[in-house]
Order: sequence, then C-alpha cells, then structure tokens
Amino acid sequence: MRVTTRTSTREVCFLIGHDGSILWGDASSSPVALPDSRDRWEAIWQLRDELAEIAHSHPVGPAAFSAEDESTMAALDSALGRRVRYSVVAPRAMVVRADGETFMIDDEPWWAGLLRLASGMTGKDR
Repeated sequence: MRVTTRTSTREVCFLIGHDGSILWGDASSSPVALPDSRDRWEAIWQLRDELAEIAHSHPVGPAAFSAEDESTMAALDSALGRRVRYSVVAPRAMVVRADGETFMIDDEPWWAGLLRLASGMTGKDR
C-alpha cells in the first residue's frame, strides 16, 4: 500500500494593524481564489481605523496582483476614503502596493511566514 501525503494549499487573507499585528484573518478552500466574503467586508469596515494593510496569499503564484485583486483594491480604497497598503505573499516573494506604487520586498514582516504556513506553502516552496 502506498500512502501519499499532500499539503492542501489555499488562499488566506490577513488584516494587519498599524502596529503590525494581525487583526483578523480568513481562508478560502481554493489555492487560486479568495471569494468575496461578507464577514471580511464587515471586519474591514469595523477595523477601518486600525487597518493599515490587507495581505493575502497566492500559494501557487504569481507574486503579483491579479485583475480581481486590482478591482477589489480600488473598491476598498473608495469605500474607506483612503489608500490602504496591500500585499501578496507568494511562495518565493512578496509584492506590496503602497501609495500607488507596486514593488517587491526582501525584508518581509513577521506575519508573512505565518501567512505562508496557513496557506499550506511548505519550506520547499521558498
């Protein structure tokens, strides 16, 4: 008998506070999508004064914002009346959108590893 173990990957979202703490999080069941969620939108609205960054994972890549990410970020910024910092954590990289600029970062925040772990990315993914 052959037993195969496989880590399930999924997109995960963290809401990050001004002090770098994780304020809230949720996950999808898919490695390539994080469907809109009423709970997430309510958490964003309730935590809007503390909210500094919205981070989510792309466990199978790419290290880039998708077209859906772009439209969601525009809607969030419009609803909140200000630009929020956004990030995508992929297996080998992290991309950030801050003040309208998109860039890769090398010095990742402490929670990036936790986001990868929650997304099912393994050490060999890095």
